[in-house]
Amino acid sequence: MNEPSVKKVEQKKNWTLTPHAFKRLLDWLDEGTSPEGEKYLEMRRRLTAYFDRKNCPAPDELTDETLNRVARRLEEEGNIVSETPARYCYIVARFVFLEYLRERNDEVPLDAINGLAATNQPAVSGAEDESFHRERLLACLDHCTEKLDPTHRELIVRYYYGEQRIKIDNRLALAKHLGITVNALSIRACRIRDKLEVCVRECARPE
Repeated sequence: MNEPSVKKVEQKKNWTLTPHAFKRLLDWLDEGTSPEGEKYLEMRRRLTAYFDRKNCPAPDELTDETLNRVARRLEEEGNIVSETPARYCYIVARFVFLEYLRERNDEVPLDAINGLAATNQPAVSGAEDESFHRERLLACLDHCTEKLDPTHRELIVRYYYGEQRIKIDNRLALAKHLGITVNALSIRACRIRDKLEVCVRECARPE
């Protein structure tokens, strides 16, 4: 890892929500259509409910982490126009939730992860094992996505957003925004996806 990348990671770790960054977040969420702070409170309630439905033990803390990341992105780039405020907050919330799953999985003994639990341990059902494996893959996907260059991360998230016609229209709009053909966009997305698949396989490989 080169020195600029190390500095960038350290800056993110040390970032704190300043009054100026919080004001920018409020303005962005309100979109000029509601009294200052109203959309922020609504977004907090919705995100807390989202994490609560996921049975997270501290939904308020995960909500704070989500909104802090959004505020940091706003401070870094000045604005976020790729998604509506609510949609973007939920995208970030999903990443935060997957990180929570990864941290929780890290607490599981390696022998359990590898399906080699001690004989005096209760057996894990096939459904539970499959669910655990799926969560592990999702956590690895989040980990690998976070390692991408920010422009590549945004491209791949937008490329796979939506279903059927919405996905097609979204890709057409994305190609136009980038000033490239849809075929060129597909090639870029394929390269990023291949990189992610290699990273996820390595991350999910049993120790």
